[in-house]
Amino acid sequence: METEYRKLKGENMRLKTVTRYSEDIKALENREVEKRVPVDLVTFDSKLGKFPITKKEDVALHIRNEENKRLFVQGTTELTIEIPCDRCLEEVPTTFHIDINKEIPLEETPDVDEEKLEAKDYMLGFHLDLDRIIYDEVLVNWPMKVLCKEDCAGICKKCGKNLNHGTCDCEKTEPDPRMAVIQDVFKNFKEV
Repeated sequence: METEYRKLKGENMRLKTVTRYSEDIKALENREVEKRVPVDLVTFDSKLGKFPITKKEDVALHIRNEENKRLFVQGTTELTIEIPCDRCLEEVPTTFHIDINKEIPLEETPDVDEEKLEAKDYMLGFHLDLDRIIYDEVLVNWPMKVLCKEDCAGICKKCGKNLNHGTCDCEKTEPDPRMAVIQDVFKNFKEV
């Protein structure tokens, strides 16, 4: 385990520790290995913010090395990340079920397939970088909208009170500025 900094798909990612499959991948030529590997990520850092990982399971990993040319990696794990509700900003535990199914080329090939080039980034020397794989899977599966409950009332636009915990004393009616002209017409008719 070591501290490492990297630039990842436009995201600044700082890994406090790098989860690696500790055996030398090249030494596994023409073999298959099954192992449970712990996840060392404690936060998910992205441009959206820093989100704590509150629950994580070990990765059930299955690795197959085909003649030191291709590495097939399969695995499953589950992470729970605290993400703020989009309306009221309360922390919502969001579970990510991660299925890993990667083919990683171990040899240089003339193919310029973008997916294969990206898969090479999962290797650190002769070690597999599981944190990077997990980070990418969470990033791809990140929810578009997170709500604490379907009928979340949100927060007051004026005072910032969480309306799920009760009402505030702020004025509720806010006229739509686009309707100002029509409201003036109605005011003129009331005066007549």
